[in-house]
Amino acid sequence: MADFGGDLDAFRGEARAWLEENAPQSVRRQPDMTMEQMEGGLRPTADQDLWRQRIGAKGWGTPTWPKEYGGGGLSSAEARVLLQEMARLGVTNPIIGMGPGMFGATLLEYGTEDQKQRHLPPIVRGELRWCQGYSEPNAGSDLASLQTKAEDKGDHWEVNGQKIWTSGAHFADWCFCLVRTDPKAKKHEGISFLLINMRQPGVEARPIRMISGASGQCETFFTAARAEKNDMVGPLNGGWTIAKRLLQHERSGQGGARMMGGGAVSISDIAKKYVGVDEQGRLADSDLRSRLSAHMIDAKAHALTLQRAMAEARGNLNPSATTSVMKNSGTQIGQQRAELTLEIMGAQGLGWDGDDFTADERSAVRSWLGGKATTIFGGSQEIQSNIISKRILGLPDTTQST
Repeated sequence: MADFGGDLDAFRGEARAWLEENAPQSVRRQPDMTMEQMEGGLRPTADQDLWRQRIGAKGWGTPTWPKEYGGGGLSSAEARVLLQEMARLGVTNPIIGMGPGMFGATLLEYGTEDQKQRHLPPIVRGELRWCQGYSEPNAGSDLASLQTKAEDKGDHWEVNGQKIWTSGAHFADWCFCLVRTDPKAKKHEGISFLLINMRQPGVEARPIRMISGASGQCETFFTAARAEKNDMVGPLNGGWTIAKRLLQHERSGQGGARMMGGGAVSISDIAKKYVGVDEQGRLADSDLRSRLSAHMIDAKAHALTLQRAMAEARGNLNPSATTSVMKNSGTQIGQQRAELTLEIMGAQGLGWDGDDFTADERSAVRSWLGGKATTIFGGSQEIQSNIISKRILGLPDTTQST
């Protein structure tokens, strides 16, 4: 049965009034935050910080999370109405990053009550940054080959090893990390899910300069780093199931509106600005008009399918392969949008710096370059296709010998 969340008209009025009163004018109709901003690399303005504080206190940055942990306690239908009203006003959710998007949702399912009470409220308020300690130099697509180890020291865990491509590690306060706790077990069975405080002497994050000019990715080194016993999520050596569930949340986010390039400024508005319109108000370039329409149809179809998949997955604790479909679809649409944006802007979209280019124009080429990684991180396009073929289509695993 569909969840209509009670009187949606009444809630829409409440949400609209609250947003009008609490969202500062300067945060309205602004472009989506860049990856570096999401990972904590740029200091927010006073109004951006005020907006974070207000929506965090309201719990609407994590609208469907339970109220006992600071969340909004909204139904999924109410949360959709809230997003619609935020889009109408041109404001984005400042409670973003790996804490609310990946880790918090996983902790709600697998964490102890003590872990939820300690870690979820700061995430809801946007007060702490989290990073993901998964990939290693010799454990990327074959993640279960990871070698970072955690040894039992009686009253705590001692962590030694290296992670790589750790987004935002140099800004993060905490890391949710996969560690090997039983080197003798089969590789998928000797892994645990551990929470590590990044603000300690045994942790070093080294930024990696990317082609887009950002340095959001890091090499992360743990040298006799300490993790508390009560910061292991789930059972000892039972981390692989939790890791897969978290990846489901990650891929859902990567397949969502932000990865599709949705935001306060639509691509059709960008096209009208740079290409111009004919006497009927249509884009003057008929070929571009056709391709842009096809892109917008694909993006809308993806968004509707994502909503359906999320509704079908509600209450299901077993990781689903559906997120692999959405991740592949969403990241391809996002890359297509970036390509179209550069084409629409022409030479103005290639400006790296200087007063001859607007901030949006300078970010266009950076977004295009940075977006190339979206079909790699969180599980590459090829890995997702393998998951789809085996777990959804039931095709044979051709990688195994006959």
